[in-house]
Amino acid sequence: MRRRILITAATATGILALTACGGGGGGGGGTEGRGEITIWYSNNESEIAWGEQMVEAWNSENPDEQIRAQEIPAGSSSEEVIGAAITAGNAPCLIFNTSPAAVPGFQRQGGLVNLSEFEDGDDYITERSGEVAEQYRSEDGDFYQMPWKSNPVVIFYNKALFEQAGLDPENPALSTYDEFVQTARTLKESGVADFAINPAPTSEFFQSWFDFYPLYAAQTGGTQLVEEGEATFDDENGTAVAEFWRTLYAEQLAGNEQYQGDAFADGYAAMAIVGPWAINVYGEDVDWGAVPVPTQDGTDPAETWTFSDAKNVGMFTACENQATAWDVLKFATSEEQDGIWLEETGQMPLRQDLSETYADFFEANPAYALFGDQAARTVEVPNVPNSVEIWQAFRDGYSRAVIFGEDDVQTFLTDSAEQINELAAGN
Repeated sequence: MRRRILITAATATGILALTACGGGGGGGGGTEGRGEITIWYSNNESEIAWGEQMVEAWNSENPDEQIRAQEIPAGSSSEEVIGAAITAGNAPCLIFNTSPAAVPGFQRQGGLVNLSEFEDGDDYITERSGEVAEQYRSEDGDFYQMPWKSNPVVIFYNKALFEQAGLDPENPALSTYDEFVQTARTLKESGVADFAINPAPTSEFFQSWFDFYPLYAAQTGGTQLVEEGEATFDDENGTAVAEFWRTLYAEQLAGNEQYQGDAFADGYAAMAIVGPWAINVYGEDVDWGAVPVPTQDGTDPAETWTFSDAKNVGMFTACENQATAWDVLKFATSEEQDGIWLEETGQMPLRQDLSETYADFFEANPAYALFGDQAARTVEVPNVPNSVEIWQAFRDGYSRAVIFGEDDVQTFLTDSAEQINELAAGN
């Protein structure tokens, strides 16, 4: 369950020859159609296991409205595959692997069903997800995606390496920027790892979701990169976060060359910035601890925000039997199915009162408790036009100024904000 977000722009020009059924054919049959539907889900083992049991449970009770399910077809990215299926008119009814960053592009293609047009659409979504759901509304105020599941981003650290460096492995000094930098220096100077932390320094648009954005969310108490059509980060908070990362790179506490492998698992880096999927990945190989991402002056963990790393569910307009698809979508995100999802994958359903609703799970699996609490305070990527292009523009400037030190940080923030304002305006 390594980070499953290898995605590229939804406007990719390569069109794939897909043959998957779109739940009865193209054209769309409105919100009243009933009958067989097709769905796609992700291709990792735990999500397949959840999907298979969900489909079996539905099909056993609904002989006249069967689900045909498959893994999302292979391609250079799931978003390219989905975009191509929209263009070809053969997208399935539901895709349980829809990136929020791609939703504006899919919507612009005319590929997504407006879920708010179902009689109980808005009520179901907002009652399930609470205030977090508001981040997933499109510019017209409606929902074109079902908020589904998140992987709140935190700091994992290697307890053994911390102890070898003379640091307290049970109470690491990582809550403020100054503490974090000093801890990173100690790790580096002790020689226990090549780098203190090693987020991917590559140029893909989504990489800033795993360095700048979680810390910006924490520093601002939950501010998105763009709000009300304007970039938010050209201020003292954006400067503080960018300068923090610039210090780590300038002092070689973080590496600016891509590592071929898993830096944390291999002991190449003593820390990683990851979500709850990492528990299954590292649980048997690394004696790890986890803490919220740092802020400039330190923030109570109970009040710290972070990036959601969510994937949602889209319903696609090629679907003829949309009434069935909506019922399946509600079934798949019911309290019972969300509980099975949590057990199977360890990923957090985007459901309000998560820790209370599944108290037995978190009591039996205390490693996930931090994530269950953190899930209530997550920031999503802005649901705005040119979303992917916005993140690419930000990443390009960030790479030059922060990772490689080629540009001034303040110039990067100001220039990127101006460029992003133009893109958010649809230009």
